[in-house]
Amino acid sequence: MATTDYSFQFGKFNYICNNVMLTLCPLVGTDDGIEPVCYSRNVRLAETLLFQPSTLIIHLIALIMTAIMIYHIRSKYTAVGRKEIIMFFYLYMLVTIMDLLLISGIIPTASNLYPFFTGVHLGLISATFWCLLLNGFVGFQFAEDGTPLSLWSIRLSSFVVFAAVTFVSIATFKDMSPFDKKNPIALWIIFFIFNGAALLIYVILQIVLVVNTLDDRWPLGDIIFGIVFFATGQVILYVFSVQICNFAKHYIDGLFFGTIATLLSVMMVYKYWDSITKEDLEFSVGSKQNVWEVKELLGEDEMGGNGGMYGQQ
Repeated sequence: MATTDYSFQFGKFNYICNNVMLTLCPLVGTDDGIEPVCYSRNVRLAETLLFQPSTLIIHLIALIMTAIMIYHIRSKYTAVGRKEIIMFFYLYMLVTIMDLLLISGIIPTASNLYPFFTGVHLGLISATFWCLLLNGFVGFQFAEDGTPLSLWSIRLSSFVVFAAVTFVSIATFKDMSPFDKKNPIALWIIFFIFNGAALLIYVILQIVLVVNTLDDRWPLGDIIFGIVFFATGQVILYVFSVQICNFAKHYIDGLFFGTIATLLSVMMVYKYWDSITKEDLEFSVGSKQNVWEVKELLGEDEMGGNGGMYGQQ
C-alpha cells in the first residue's frame, strides 16, 4: 500500500503533490517534478493515453452544468448583479477546460507548452476567486450593478490578477530570478492564502448581506452548503487522496471527489444568487403569467373609465 514520502511544509508543494496530482506538480519541487504515490488508472482511447478518466467525466458534466447555469442567469433580465455574476461562471468554465486538458494528458507534461498552459490555468483560478470576491460587494451597491463602472472594475482587476499570477507561475516553473521552482513560496501563497482569503471574505460579505438586508434567512443555507462542499472537497483532495486511491484499487482518487465537491460548491453559489434575486423576476420570460394578470387588471380599469372603448374596437 502506497504512502506519502513527504511531510507538510509551508511554502512547498512536496507533500501535496505526493498525495494528489495537481497541474503544477510536474513543474515544482525537483527538476523532474513530484509524482503522487497513488493515482487513478489511465485508459487508452483511439491511440491516445488519457489520465484521470473518471475525473475527465466529471469535468465534462461540470461544463454542461455551468452552461445551464449561465443560460438561466442570462434569462433573468432584471436580476441584481446578473452581468457581474455571469463573469464568475465564465471564468469557472475556462478553469474547467484548462484543468481537463492538463489533467487528462491531452497536453502532455513533456510538452514545451505545458508550463505555459499551467501558468494560464493557475492565473484563471486566482482570477475566478477574485471575481467571486468582487461579486460579494455587488449586493451592497457601492457601484450600481450593470453599469460600466461595476462591470469594468471587475473585468480589469480580474485580468490584472490573471496576468500577475500567470507571470509568477511561469517565472517559477522556468526558475526566473528571484523565483525558484524548488522553493515556490510565492506560488504557494497565491494558491492557498490569496485564493483562500478571497473566498473567506466573499462568504463573510454574503452573511452580512443576508443578515442585515434580507428578511428571508434561507439563503444562509445555500452559503453553508457551499462552504461544506468546498471544505470537504479540499480535505479529501489534499489529505485522503492516497487512502481513497488504495481502497479503490487505482480506479479513482481524491481528485475525482475534489472535482465533484468543487462543482457542487459552484452550484451553491448559483443557488444562493438565485435565491436572493427572485424578487426581480416580474419582467422576465418565466413570469409572463403574472405580467398578463397585471395587464388584465389595468384593462378592466380602462374599460370602466372610458366606457365602450373596447366595444368600439
